Amino acid sequence: MIGLLQRVLQARVDVEGQTVGSIGPGLLVLLCAERGDSEREADQLLTKLLGYRVFSDAAGKMNKSVRDVAGGLLLVPQFTLAADTRSGTRPSFSPAAPPELGRQLFDYFLTRAKALYDPVASGRFGADMQVSLTNDGPVTIWLHIAPGGNFLHPGAKPGSVEVRPVRPARPDSSIGSGQTPPSTKEAI
Repeated sequence: MIGLLQRVLQARVDVEGQTVGSIGPGLLVLLCAERGDSEREADQLLTKLLGYRVFSDAAGKMNKSVRDVAGGLLLVPQFTLAADTRSGTRPSFSPAAPPELGRQLFDYFLTRAKALYDPVASGRFGADMQVSLTNDGPVTIWLHIAPGGNFLHPGAKPGSVEVRPVRPARPDSSIGSGQTPPSTKEAI
């Protein structure tokens, strides 16, 4: 299961011109269930994100969680996070959970989040949503709980946690110069 966390000053989700969910300072979390995900992955991701320290302490270090700062939690379903972009110019969404499973896991995640934390707001599964936010930092972090047996990277274990900050790729001066990039040379 994938969660894209964004630390926000405020965030809102509108559907058909009506606000269906909004928060003040806290976390906007875009959620995606993948094929092979279950309630186990949802529980692990929820535990991780409620304790994930992305808010500043008195020293300015990211040492506080959304719980520590009593921030809002806005959960928005977004199956496009599972996009496979390895070939062509159109993404494939085959890694995403089928719609009914995606809905079940999002609803489960939302119900569990509301049972464990307050305030929690949400978008609407399957709706055409307009999401607006004011990023704080910006701080945007990718959390991934790998589905059991369906790994996205070599060496991943069922239920493992992958944390990747979202940032632009670094240009590699050897790419496009006719030279083999260093990482490829080592693998040959």
